[in-house]
Amino acid sequence: MKRSTGSKGWDEYAAFYDWENQRTVGRRDIAFWQRFAANQKGRSLELGTGTGRVLLPLTRDRNRYITAGVDISEAMLGRARTRFRRARQPMRAARGDIRALPYRSSSFAAVIAPYGIIQSLTSDADLAAALTEAARVLRKGGRLAVDLVPDLPAWSEYSNRTSLKGKRRNGAVISLVESVRQDRRRRLTIFDQEFTERRGRAREVRRFSLTFRTLPVPEMAARIEQAGFRMEAALGDYDGRPWDMRADVWILIARKR
Repeated sequence: MKRSTGSKGWDEYAAFYDWENQRTVGRRDIAFWQRFAANQKGRSLELGTGTGRVLLPLTRDRNRYITAGVDISEAMLGRARTRFRRARQPMRAARGDIRALPYRSSSFAAVIAPYGIIQSLTSDADLAAALTEAARVLRKGGRLAVDLVPDLPAWSEYSNRTSLKGKRRNGAVISLVESVRQDRRRRLTIFDQEFTERRGRAREVRRFSLTFRTLPVPEMAARIEQAGFRMEAALGDYDGRPWDMRADVWILIARKR
């Protein structure tokens, strides 16, 4: 299967993903995913495991969470392995495409898609394939939870803006210069990233782009139902409050029919 446009850039992003996320979403979604996984009677599968930011907290208590993950980026998974090794925890994650999951049918009680991973699917066909695969690996009555970054198409376009600056634990100074482009006809938001890392006199610059496709909540809910689910809830924050147009978080929860 040809790689999706939205999967490009993630290998390059791996070296900076944790650094940036510590300054944006941080850990504010972790308790939500822990509660969600704990309420399922069986294994949960995380789509887009990345560096293990969510998967490790879901794995720590093996009596409560029996969780697996999948990610297409070997660079991301390499960092996840390091994170799990340092935590002395076993990692159950596979390299794979969320449009063709490397797991048996009806083998999970829940599938979770944290923090915008579904938005990296940049076409109707890619989205339909991933949702169909999520339904396939879920047993009947299993639950799907999708977390979306809100309303990216509403972001203003800008060029060469210093978005973040700070230090790594090793003392290296990192800055992110970012540009945002919109392809409104295709509902795509493209982030052109330039990370500069300075350590002493050494300086390294890495440039890449990340592309996301954002559908309105009612339309995304309809796509989920078309894939064989029944919608249960649309949430507007990680504490479970209902979604509305002003919500800072978009979470959709559905059950396989």
